Amino acid sequence: MAEKIPRQPMPEQDPEDRIHNFNEVPYGYTPEVAILEASRCLRCKKPRCVEGCPVRNDIPAFMDLVREGRFAEAAMKIKETNSLPAICGRVCPQEEQCEKVCILGVKGEPVAIGRLERFVADWEREHGEIPVPELPPKTGRKVAVIGAGPAGLTVAGDLIKMGHDVTVFEALHEPGGVLTYGIPEFRLPKTIVNAEVAFLQKLGVQFVMDFVVGRNATIRELMERDGYDAVFIGSGAGLPSFMGIPGENLVGVYSANEYLTRSNLMKAYLFPDFDTPPIQRRKVIVVGGGNVAMDAARTALRLGGDVTIVYRRSRDEMPARNEEIHHAEQEGVKFNLLTNPTRILGDDHHRVTGIECIRMELGEPDASGRRRPVPVKGSEYVIPADTVIIAIGNKPNPLIPQTMPELETTSHGTIKTDPETMATSVPGVFAGGDIVSGAATVISAMGQGRIAAEHIHQYLCSLPPRS
Repeated sequence: MAEKIPRQPMPEQDPEDRIHNFNEVPYGYTPEVAILEASRCLRCKKPRCVEGCPVRNDIPAFMDLVREGRFAEAAMKIKETNSLPAICGRVCPQEEQCEKVCILGVKGEPVAIGRLERFVADWEREHGEIPVPELPPKTGRKVAVIGAGPAGLTVAGDLIKMGHDVTVFEALHEPGGVLTYGIPEFRLPKTIVNAEVAFLQKLGVQFVMDFVVGRNATIRELMERDGYDAVFIGSGAGLPSFMGIPGENLVGVYSANEYLTRSNLMKAYLFPDFDTPPIQRRKVIVVGGGNVAMDAARTALRLGGDVTIVYRRSRDEMPARNEEIHHAEQEGVKFNLLTNPTRILGDDHHRVTGIECIRMELGEPDASGRRRPVPVKGSEYVIPADTVIIAIGNKPNPLIPQTMPELETTSHGTIKTDPETMATSVPGVFAGGDIVSGAATVISAMGQGRIAAEHIHQYLCSLPPRS
């Protein structure tokens, strides 16, 4: 009986070894273990896992193919709806999506859908050329995609398969967006991101790097001067948030964006093979409780730091994935919970020497549904530090809306869209991902990208023939 088979664990590097390298932590399933795990699927008549997936992967059909050992076909089945399975299998919160609603999870542990997705994508990549699907005749329509992150890559892959010409404009010098600059190598090897981009290039997607839309060209110029029939904005939410407390301008205070971009995109962790020296400090404080905080803390640890995470709520309220918290704890990251910074302290040379905090207790739930942290009067204390990394969230960069005033935005700076179509207030302009939802997950950005691609196609098909 499928329900009698226990969930198969994922082998991984020993914590004592992995804190000294940036190699990927989990090793992945073997074919035998993958088949056994897929055999746990009950093949429900009404599979709730499909509804739990933002891109609506046909998970039961994919499971059947894995169970039968038809791994290449399983990968192709996933790719019908998900163009980045090797990435999603690693970084998406399946425990809050497809696996959360798995029937097996009611009395035990759900099927390891994410691990199996990762397995088949890796198997396909490691066993020869990935087949390029036959493409339809060209429509003669051009689409500009702004941002080479998860949403943009999804839109590009879907539209090129519909016969449209697609050009992706990326502000940085490498594609991938947060997959490249934000998520560390030990969680998402960049060879995998590069392989996904290379596949899109094989399909015919063009990439233009170091191109800042709003500076190099506006959206209007792309459409009216350069002849793009539609535009998708997937520029993400890369503007870091700070706490607004004294001392945030001291030497040794970094946003998590800057800290992780330096290590990941600029390859500081490979210094001196790459020119960017790493930020190596002894006493590192990371403020925040999400996945970005875990990424920054685990990176600092590998660079030789004694690392403490400071978070104002309890562990139960931490937004980071349980797996990431668990890995951080295994590796020796310390956690000061129910603690909130009030100011950052410095010396006469304006360098960080510590961070003053106050103890918190949990009160009534706030708008997020989590219990609101309330300061405990008189409980201030100081944690010595020479580095403080702020990882409390990100906001959209305002550059694109500023250069297109008719583009409606929210009070948070995100772009307003019709959730059914991802269309903006400007005809022919669509948007999706973090620029619409605020900082969220890779798979949710991809889900919005799929919706946008479908409706961009419909929009292009509705245009009058070119004269």
